[in-house]
Amino acid sequence: MTRVAVVLCGAGRFDGSEIHEAVLTLLHLRRGGAEVACFAPDAPQWATCDHFDGQPTAEAPRNQLAEAARIARGEVRPLAEADAAVLDALVLPGGSGAARNLCSFAEHGEQGTVLPELQRLLEGMRAAGKPIGAICIAPAILALAFRGQGLRMTLGPATDGAAVAAAAAGHELVAAAVDEIVVDEAANVVSSPAYILGPDIAAVDLGIGRLVTEVLRRAAAPR
Repeated sequence: MTRVAVVLCGAGRFDGSEIHEAVLTLLHLRRGGAEVACFAPDAPQWATCDHFDGQPTAEAPRNQLAEAARIARGEVRPLAEADAAVLDALVLPGGSGAARNLCSFAEHGEQGTVLPELQRLLEGMRAAGKPIGAICIAPAILALAFRGQGLRMTLGPATDGAAVAAAAAGHELVAAAVDEIVVDEAANVVSSPAYILGPDIAAVDLGIGRLVTEVLRRAAAPR
């Protein structure tokens, strides 16, 4: 059975993982016959936000691992325990947490850095030629992790601020619709815009389903 890691970072579009994107990813992976292993940093979120208005609250930040357990129904482990050697593929859902908890792209753009334990995991997957899927804003994580390596990815429109910043880190950012995926054949990276563009869960589902199908196809291919 193909073993796929899904990296979460809380629960909620404004301060953690985007819940629709995360749940759709888990659903399509299981329907595709994969064994799923969820991971999240055992660390505070960048903030706790009000999900009516998106603004940070005075409430103390919540733990990403504990919040991710809400999505994973408790089946989640600390990100530091993730081992590329025992995985066949990796998928990164989006949400503001992807750009704030897993890396510092939201604050520092192309000069940002990736959480060390995630950087190690990504480097291990890439070195082994294993596929990586990146949804919504998550390609920005890859832009920082593999700075200057010329990955071909999408963040929806190719000319908005996030895409320009990711391109400035040394990558090719191409436009894609919500139901499309962009594949970097050489790097074994698959990306889709999801809620960067998607008007609703049904539209987002199309691209995520195609991304998961492609990631699983690549995970099963001989290396």
